[in-house]
Amino acid sequence: MKKPELLSPAGNMQCLKAAILAGCDAVYLGGYKFGARNFAHNFNNEELVEAVNYAHLYGVKVYVTVNTIIYENEVNEFMDFIEFLYINNVDALIIQDIGMLDLIRKTYPNFELHASTQMHIHNLEGAKLIDTLGVNRYVIARETDFETIKNIRKNTKAQVEVFVHGALCISYSGQCLMSSLIGGRSGNRGSCAGSCRLQYDFINNNQKLNKENYILSTKDLNSLENIGLLIDAGIDSFKLEGRMKSPSYVYIVTSLYRKAIDSYLEKGKVEIDLLELQNLKKIFNRLFTKGFLFKEENNNLINTYRPNHLGIEIGKVIEAKNNEVVVKLADDLSINDGIRFIGIKDSGLVLTSMFKNGKRINKAYKNDIITIKTKDVIEKGAILLKTTDYELTKQIENRLTLETRKVEISGIINLYIDKPAELIINDGKNEVCIFGNKVEKSKTSPLSKNKIYEQLNKLGSTIYTFNDLKINMDENIFFSIKELNELRRQAVEQLNKKRMWKREYIKRNYSVSLPDFKSQRQYNILINNLEEYELIKTYKYDTIYINDFDTYKKIDDQRKVLKLERVMNEYQKYDMPLLVGELGSINYYKGVMTDFSLNVVNSYSVAFLHSFGIKRITLSYELNDKQIKELIDAYYKRYNKKPNLELIVYAHEDVMVSKFDLNKYFNVQGNSYLKDRFGNLYPIIIRNDLMHIYNYKYRYYQDYEKYFNMGINSIRFNILDKKDLENIKKEL
Repeated sequence: MKKPELLSPAGNMQCLKAAILAGCDAVYLGGYKFGARNFAHNFNNEELVEAVNYAHLYGVKVYVTVNTIIYENEVNEFMDFIEFLYINNVDALIIQDIGMLDLIRKTYPNFELHASTQMHIHNLEGAKLIDTLGVNRYVIARETDFETIKNIRKNTKAQVEVFVHGALCISYSGQCLMSSLIGGRSGNRGSCAGSCRLQYDFINNNQKLNKENYILSTKDLNSLENIGLLIDAGIDSFKLEGRMKSPSYVYIVTSLYRKAIDSYLEKGKVEIDLLELQNLKKIFNRLFTKGFLFKEENNNLINTYRPNHLGIEIGKVIEAKNNEVVVKLADDLSINDGIRFIGIKDSGLVLTSMFKNGKRINKAYKNDIITIKTKDVIEKGAILLKTTDYELTKQIENRLTLETRKVEISGIINLYIDKPAELIINDGKNEVCIFGNKVEKSKTSPLSKNKIYEQLNKLGSTIYTFNDLKINMDENIFFSIKELNELRRQAVEQLNKKRMWKREYIKRNYSVSLPDFKSQRQYNILINNLEEYELIKTYKYDTIYINDFDTYKKIDDQRKVLKLERVMNEYQKYDMPLLVGELGSINYYKGVMTDFSLNVVNSYSVAFLHSFGIKRITLSYELNDKQIKELIDAYYKRYNKKPNLELIVYAHEDVMVSKFDLNKYFNVQGNSYLKDRFGNLYPIIIRNDLMHIYNYKYRYYQDYEKYFNMGINSIRFNILDKKDLENIKKEL
């Protein structure tokens, strides 16, 4: 049975050390830029080198996240950063941008590359395409179910990494534009504002149906019970989410999964440390779900009550008067703990005093009845939650300060008269041999085996501990303690150096073979049904994209192109022009056109797609005019050829696509909307068992001539409903 890698998050150096102490095999972290967690502390270049050296000393790998889309004017800085990571022996890169992935693979052929979950790999065909790029690992989309993942693992070359614990996005990763297009903070650029964690009303047929407002906020994924299934399936790496979490959180969640993995490998069953799990809930807890990974029920995916930390329930108010409550405890409580009362309204505080039988106390226990003074009036029956555990936090902080992870080594020392002393130590992968001065015959006090053992085991300031130490020696020898200590010191120093591996430097020139496209001025439109087609069929559109296969079959028009979903679980044999929105479709169908959801924002991505046979490429919604021009100019300058690009100039952008279904959650059909706190209405459309949420406002770029002059060949109008046709009537 193969032992999987346990991959832990490291938002800062303290978290990295916590993960290593808890037993991780690898950590992932972000640098000063280009990572998908801009609001984590992250590492500057000096800290990053320190992190790599520290981790490698313990045999722990370091993966750096460069998993954002990269604009044209950033490419040089981006590649300088990649060079820095390469020469400083970062083990692997986690990448989203397909153009940058292609560029790095061709430039640094021996740099390990992992395709980020932001690349939206959710099926076998997508994984096969990434295989052609020589990627070493795919991080599978969190919406992918276990059976699909098993099939990917069985039928592809690269390693498979699966998220097993932590925060989930309600939308497919890399496919959420809500934060970007509405708030100006792009999830594809590492600045997600967490739009799914905000309050919304669910409106159906002009009625609000929800009581609690966090209707897009997911529970946290917890796969502890199913670790054995994932191990048996041959999954290569188990990823824990949490680069913005505390060192205490990282330590506990890593410990939990380390014990679960090891118990299954050793005993054939998963043992879950229930005390540690309870401690994890105290540190961070949104409630848990099995997620899409193990096909959790639609209605058990979200926590509508609260989008952040809940804590654990520890009691109930049995009496209440003014600003004082009497609580019966179901768990222990200490001064300095964080608590929250849940009743008609929430009220939270840090506990500074409590009383039992009229006496002030510092700690109370399960079943105690205590009195607490509150800042707000709390009603009888309110639930008491513990949101922070002061003693637990201090306990973990002390552990992280005082304890270090030890690396087990074996050793052999040979001490024979008239021969040089020889010390050999081995960590299982590396071996060093150190020779010292000649051993002499003792004239007075011979060196004992016990003393040798004692001196060689003085490894307290190092990361090592002997699990086996053999002493081969003559009787009545003399060898000074100082020399013995020096042998040990040199051996440790040399072993440290061997554990700090360095890669061979290989750098090649990037090249690609591309077709050349003629300049054109095409007007295209996307429609959804026959009614819309009847309204536009007489107008001189060059391409009519159709969002529905049944509608496509009913239309007899040479201009028609079938638009496929950007989430594909199976592929039909289509013999027709296609507009596709995900990597698997590019691999399965040849000579297609690509949609905005490929997140194309630089000339290298355009070049990769054209080299793969893509006929027309739709640019990302996340480009402004300046960036579009820079992309086209750079493409022509580098390749001396013209690309075939399409720009969507009119649309209610499809800002979120999800397997979660709000209509199903509220058991309704028909027209539904999200209503935000500003009163904006976001249309919801369920199509192909996927929930699409559209922007409340539409984009409309009317200076078409400007884009044609830049080098755009096609402009497109995306129609959501008949109102959109009214908006663009003059263009028709």
